[in-house]
Amino acid sequence: MGVLRGTRVYGRRWRRNPLRRRSDVLEAWALLVVAVALCVGAPLAGAVAARWAHDGALATAAVQRAERHRVHAVAVGGTGAGVPSVSAGRQHLYRVRVLWTEPGAEVRTATAHVPPGTRRGDTVDLWLDALGRPVAPPPSAVAVHQHTVAVGICAAGLTAGVVLLARTALLRTVVQRRLVEWERAWARTEPEWTGRRS
Repeated sequence: MGVLRGTRVYGRRWRRNPLRRRSDVLEAWALLVVAVALCVGAPLAGAVAARWAHDGALATAAVQRAERHRVHAVAVGGTGAGVPSVSAGRQHLYRVRVLWTEPGAEVRTATAHVPPGTRRGDTVDLWLDALGRPVAPPPSAVAVHQHTVAVGICAAGLTAGVVLLARTALLRTVVQRRLVEWERAWARTEPEWTGRRS
């Protein structure tokens, strides 16, 4: 037996027989389309979106690496027992004053986010933009990968959700059509069974 004729319930919808209604055929085709969309369409949408997100994230990282430069700064204050100001992944960062010397420039100071345990005099990496302002570091390869996976999963999930919502709407329509077909069939059959004439 084929995949679609594995059970009598689904097989009757594909074979010609007097019990098959148009709504049965429509429901069987809808089931096939939904199965293909979920098994092929959703993963394909996820892969395409992930590829697009990966290319975009790599381009953004390259632009940021070209626009930003890293300097080694010295922490003027320590993190102490203060409250972290930012959470970067699993690590909390603290705001601390740092100073650094740019080539051919005077000593500069700014507030930067540093990891816990940084003490006065410790060297920290500081990223600066073209104007010399402290900025976040460019995305790492791990951040690009995480972004790619998240976008791919979201796109596949969204596609599956849309397919399932469409299936639910179609199934409601099929059930309503089936009820109308049953009413018509009963209107033709009732006089024979009950002896009443319309």
